[in-house]
Amino acid sequence: MKRSIYDSLLMWKEKKGRKPLLLEGVRQCGKTYILKEFGKRDYKDTAYFNFEDTPGLCDVFQPDLDTGRIISRLSLELGRKIEPGGTLVILDEIQSCNRAITSLKYFCENAPEYHIACAGSLLGVMISKPYSFPIGKVDMMRMGPMSFKEFLWANSEEYLVDFIEGNDPTEMLPTTLADRLGTYLDYYFVVGGMPAAVEAWVKDKDISKVEEVLDGIIRGYTKDFSKHASESLSKLTQIWESIPVQLAKENKKFAFGHVKAGARANDLEDALRWLINAGLVHKVSLVPHPAVPLSMNASATNFKIYMADIGVLRRMSRLPPNFSFSKDKKLDAYRGMIAENYVLSEIVSSTGDVPYYWRSDGIAEVDFIMQIGMEAVPIEVKAGDNRSKSLSEYIQRYSPRVAVVASARKSRGEVVNNIPLYLAWRIPDHIQGKLSETDVAGSEHE
Repeated sequence: MKRSIYDSLLMWKEKKGRKPLLLEGVRQCGKTYILKEFGKRDYKDTAYFNFEDTPGLCDVFQPDLDTGRIISRLSLELGRKIEPGGTLVILDEIQSCNRAITSLKYFCENAPEYHIACAGSLLGVMISKPYSFPIGKVDMMRMGPMSFKEFLWANSEEYLVDFIEGNDPTEMLPTTLADRLGTYLDYYFVVGGMPAAVEAWVKDKDISKVEEVLDGIIRGYTKDFSKHASESLSKLTQIWESIPVQLAKENKKFAFGHVKAGARANDLEDALRWLINAGLVHKVSLVPHPAVPLSMNASATNFKIYMADIGVLRRMSRLPPNFSFSKDKKLDAYRGMIAENYVLSEIVSSTGDVPYYWRSDGIAEVDFIMQIGMEAVPIEVKAGDNRSKSLSEYIQRYSPRVAVVASARKSRGEVVNNIPLYLAWRIPDHIQGKLSETDVAGSEHE
């Protein structure tokens, strides 16, 4: 399946001063698949090694970290010669071998002619012992679940994606295209972006198979808690399982007391930090005053926690697969929860940065505040057609140059920019374009 990160891999291959690559991300987000495709398409040969499947492989790195000896041993394991520049060496599940992680420093310094690409789960790489991680000696990329654009690609809609990216996302699309995109988004809200779940859906259109895949992924994450975490397993599980419940509330601020009765931040904050560092969840902090840089104004104690994948969130919430299509008003809060988490995921996928949110004395709350350049840009998410009073309050107070509502298809609102939910991945580029336009207009009036 086509992934956006592929272009970055091509740039890495041709990069002057290229270092060994570490592609990190949560389990089962497609790291192994994309590296194998990269080797198949863009190298003469691929040398694939997996430290989990072959535990004895770590012995190759034990005697010393001489790169010549390591390459010779790996060639012997492979049964053919590893060619400098011609062979892509893939070291998968590298978090299972600290010595292999350390060796990347020496490949960077002493053998840059070899193309080394490593895949590692954030659950393991992040707890690699400090002495073993080669800081400054690796090129790092982070990969997440499939975005909605990648979901469209998986459904053979590349031409549709090209059309969308060549047009202004605020302009009305032809009804047939808008309906098509809206239907795909409804399915994406159910399936999510984990490649195995997407593949099951694209291949069979059988939602029961998607449910089985998602259940397996969720069980796998829980097993990883006990395998990699130094924090209490019960704390991690309690926080993990409380997230869907907290997101479904009208006030989505994360409360430790909702994880366990009587629990305090001091009891659970280390476990929450572990989940954040593992890439399983995103922390969106409050900015009471949206002055840039936003990071300097963010609250340390007020924040919301979202999941990395909306399919996992939907399944953990035990929402029925037809929830996205149902007219049942009882499901409105859950549709809003999924839509909000979806827009966040699209922003993170497009920019690599987690935004903030704004709230004012219980009167108004704007879902996300993005910093682009030296501008704070408010983004409100609406799963239905209702207008955003909170965004109007924000605009009245702070007069932003650009504001966005990501809303249900065919929705119109009296805001600066109204972008349909199915075009959420276009939000960052669109904002950048609008800011550039206002800069030009301002200079012309000077």
